[in-house]
Amino acid sequence: MKINTFGRIPGRSIFYFILTWTSLSMLEVTAQEHFNPKGTAASSFTSALQAELRQSLPFEDVRDFEESRRGFIAAPQSRQIVAANGNIVWDMARYDFLLDGTDYDSIHPSLQRQATLNMNFGLYEVVPDFIYQVRGFDLANMTLVRGETGWILFDVLLTSQTAAAALALANQQLGELPVRAVVYSHSHVDHFGGVRGIITEAEVQAGSVQVIAPLGFMEEAIAENVYAGNAMSRRAGLQYGRVIPSSPFGQVDSAIGKGLAAGTTGLIAPTLVIEDDFEEHIIDGVRIIFQNTPGTEAPAEMNAWFPEQKVFWAAENITATIHNIYTLRGALIRDALVWSKQINEALYRYGMQAQVMVSSHNWPRWGNDRIQQIMRAQRDAYANLNNQVLNLANQGVTINEIHNEYKVPLSLQQQWNVRQYHGSEFHNSRAVINRYLGYWDGNPATLAPLSPADSAPLYVEMMGGADAILDRAQGLHDEGQYRLAMEILNKLVYAEPNNSAGKDLLAAVFEQLGYQYESASMRNVFLSSAQELRNGAPVIGAPRGTSPSLARAMTTAQWWDAVAIRVDSSKADAFNFTINFITADTGQRFVIEMSGGTLTSIEGYAAENADVTITMNRSDLETVIMGQATLASQLQAGIGSVEGNQGVLLQLVSVLVDFSPGFEVMPGTVQPRN
Repeated sequence: MKINTFGRIPGRSIFYFILTWTSLSMLEVTAQEHFNPKGTAASSFTSALQAELRQSLPFEDVRDFEESRRGFIAAPQSRQIVAANGNIVWDMARYDFLLDGTDYDSIHPSLQRQATLNMNFGLYEVVPDFIYQVRGFDLANMTLVRGETGWILFDVLLTSQTAAAALALANQQLGELPVRAVVYSHSHVDHFGGVRGIITEAEVQAGSVQVIAPLGFMEEAIAENVYAGNAMSRRAGLQYGRVIPSSPFGQVDSAIGKGLAAGTTGLIAPTLVIEDDFEEHIIDGVRIIFQNTPGTEAPAEMNAWFPEQKVFWAAENITATIHNIYTLRGALIRDALVWSKQINEALYRYGMQAQVMVSSHNWPRWGNDRIQQIMRAQRDAYANLNNQVLNLANQGVTINEIHNEYKVPLSLQQQWNVRQYHGSEFHNSRAVINRYLGYWDGNPATLAPLSPADSAPLYVEMMGGADAILDRAQGLHDEGQYRLAMEILNKLVYAEPNNSAGKDLLAAVFEQLGYQYESASMRNVFLSSAQELRNGAPVIGAPRGTSPSLARAMTTAQWWDAVAIRVDSSKADAFNFTINFITADTGQRFVIEMSGGTLTSIEGYAAENADVTITMNRSDLETVIMGQATLASQLQAGIGSVEGNQGVLLQLVSVLVDFSPGFEVMPGTVQPRN
């Protein structure tokens, strides 16, 4: 029997599509030179804007700097974290230009302030002899709570290497203690991916370590990025500026932290799931009340309250920035109103008494007045976004206009903790309308529009051709009218993807806009796109294999759904077949049908007249999910069995598409230019 590869993208794991907002940390990326070594200077218009902002924003308020430095204990000798194989996993030193005291016109002054605050690196005391944090080792913080016999760790970073280094620093400075519990605040990988760097599965199974997570954690930790993972990975590279240099002219920050570490991720399933809205537990002698907050920053997330110490743990629901309602990497749109209400609940339940507020990003806050101020500002910012956008929508403002109409109230603009470093009023306001009304603006002309590449040639023709557009766009650029220049150059680049002059000028426009944006996400997108226009899209090699712990977390149903997304309907329309798929060790059974050019699956049934039946233990399927084997090779090796018309499997293989992780975003950028 010879069965072709199926259920696996050649050279990469199906699990490549999972947790992809960090997937560039798991890829081999060929970075290209972004600018000349000194960078392209800010224009006079950009410099004037930055100077105005330095005068209009409340830079005299330095409380954030005092709080961010408070309790510093020690930093490691090296500002780099290195894996066992010698690869640099994390390099804080690449951001040291932020410490030289220069006001850079190529960085929005408010963003430079946030980027400087995020230079925290080392171990900090939050509550004496009770709570400590390691900051600057990854995008998130590791928070250590001293229990009666050991550490309770709240969030364990993105990678095992950074997590191990963080714990080692704490044990070195504070005295070595065993880990008694790990708390995952929510279902994003930068909060659980490092778990195997600090505990083992054997310790958990033996009962010496508890792993605690909110309701829905395991499902959401995997599900968010499974189905659109290849696209999310590509877009995440833009949002986080993964392939542009860290410099005053490139990537400077990620708002909630500096950036993403590049090590290995893993997962250990929780042993205690917090199911109720409010649930109290004694963990290693420490009394903790957990507050489930689904539908906020993550679909599964929870806060925590330490009643005896009056400490409120805000997870990622409250940080030092406005967060994303719509994240540019791509994800389900979040509910700004629910987010606001959950903060309000926490404010009235805990915030009125809290003396310390700790978060999984940025830095803590001390004093009840300060905590209430922060909580109210964050509550108000999300509520205002939701309510005022809908107020304008109900007056006829559309999704294509709202980002130019919605304005954050001046009283909120003057509070640093609700500035737009991560989310922005531009993409968040559009997200609110999209959540309630969808993408259509009500104009029939935009309901089924031409694709940009199809409509752009007519625009170019009607504007008098490429030379006329370039002349006008250069004039607009020279006048500082960057958004207008972008509008017409974008048409030219879509109409003529190989027009080098058009791409170079659009890159210059993107660059100045990137310098001007306060949102780190928007800055990174514009500067990354400028690089691609000049040098071509990044060359992305094959992803590394998936860890066994992550493979185990993916359900068999999710795996089949991921396979179904790879089906080319135009080819599949010729086939109709039914597969019974059985995982004997788990007792699960699935019916897989190809009909109507579509692959569907259902769990819990078996078809009486299936064309073929495949039986394989779920534990053996995990090798396929990890990318270490194919379904075909497993069956050929006698692992599992197949009965019936094996030609059906060949039919399935013939209609599966292999996704490219480096697909084109801007026209004419896939191949590097000469």
